[in-house]
Amino acid sequence: MSRNFYILAAALGFFALLSAGMTMIPSSFQPGLPTNGSLWRTVALLMLLAGLTCALIGVMSNLFEQVDRRSAEQRQTARRKRRDSHPPSD
Repeated sequence: MSRNFYILAAALGFFALLSAGMTMIPSSFQPGLPTNGSLWRTVALLMLLAGLTCALIGVMSNLFEQVDRRSAEQRQTARRKRRDSHPPSD
């Protein structure tokens, strides 16, 4: 699950860099596109913030998955120890 958030964060980061790069290109190379540099900067900033948010969600979900996995392993080892410590009754 967290891998999907990492991929989304990487895609948003790439497009944020692309949008930031559009502010450096002269308007003659952008026919039909917005020539206002502040619009491209705003879009780049919003995409960067969305990408960072997705990366944070991915990290947090990865941590919670790890906690769930380790607690399940601890429960299983505790169950095995209890089962092995009590001999079967006849």
